[in-house]
Amino acid sequence: MTAFTRLGLQIPSFTYGDTDGPDSPGLFEEVVSIATTAEAAGFDSIWVMDHLFQIPLIGETDEPMFEAYTLLGGLAARTSRVRLGAMVTGVTYRNPALLAKEVTTLDVLSGGRAVLGIGAAWFQAEHDALGFDFPPLSERFDRLEEALVICRSMFTEDAPSFEGRYYRIAGAMNRPRPVQRGGPPILIGGSGERRTLRLVAERADACNLFGDAATIRHKLEVLARHCDDVHRDPGTITKTRLGTLIIAATAKEADAKVEEFRATRGMDETMARAMVTAGDPDAVVEQVAALYDAGLDGVVFNIPDVRDLDTVRLAGETLTGAFGALPPRS
Repeated sequence: MTAFTRLGLQIPSFTYGDTDGPDSPGLFEEVVSIATTAEAAGFDSIWVMDHLFQIPLIGETDEPMFEAYTLLGGLAARTSRVRLGAMVTGVTYRNPALLAKEVTTLDVLSGGRAVLGIGAAWFQAEHDALGFDFPPLSERFDRLEEALVICRSMFTEDAPSFEGRYYRIAGAMNRPRPVQRGGPPILIGGSGERRTLRLVAERADACNLFGDAATIRHKLEVLARHCDDVHRDPGTITKTRLGTLIIAATAKEADAKVEEFRATRGMDETMARAMVTAGDPDAVVEQVAALYDAGLDGVVFNIPDVRDLDTVRLAGETLTGAFGALPPRS
């Protein structure tokens, strides 16, 4: 499988000052302007979080948060080229057959640009507040495995049936069918070495990891061993890493942005080094090159000052200029 993204933009926050009020009609248009600017600048995928509340380290709980698949459907109508997905859906939030239907609908609305990003879920406070069950981690992984089976079968079969411990389908029709042959790619988010990366090897088209270049290299070595165990070529898996990008025209400007980011997020230097790629264009290219050298096929970034569209343009043009872009899909 050819990598389906090389440069992605994640939009995890919808707090944009004058447009983020609870009744503001301009908030969606702000998101559209970010997405379309990113598309024009060379980003080939756009991602949103699948949360109903804002999460720690990104913002305050009462900040605006769109429901992921409704928002992605809106972005499908306003973009033309970028892949669209959630980074990533928590398996506990939706019945997996409904999730398969939602992602298939997104694929049709977008003309074949949907990605199913999914993981075992983690934000217990959100579950408690909204009344979602939050089972133990081992059960969440068991549910994830069953959800992967159901989603894949509904993408690829006419009327599949499945009877699991937690989920079941019986002649589950999914029409209209996905536009993409074989259905939308399935990406599993997370870096757990025992179960997460094993599930990637067994059932996914892609994985998304976290950490610095050394950590990424190690995780990919673990993934390769799991692939050996199940007789799979790891080259058939698209491997990405999610992080934060802080870029400016000069190193001095970038340093000031980094200090503001750390102060706002309460982040120490060690955590910042693991998560943040920062500097002027030359410095950013050097750091991203190290990530690619570790074995990645693509990188996904969120940008703290994403409302500054000039920064979005600088990021996209810098990275596609240095590393190229994926060719247009046929």
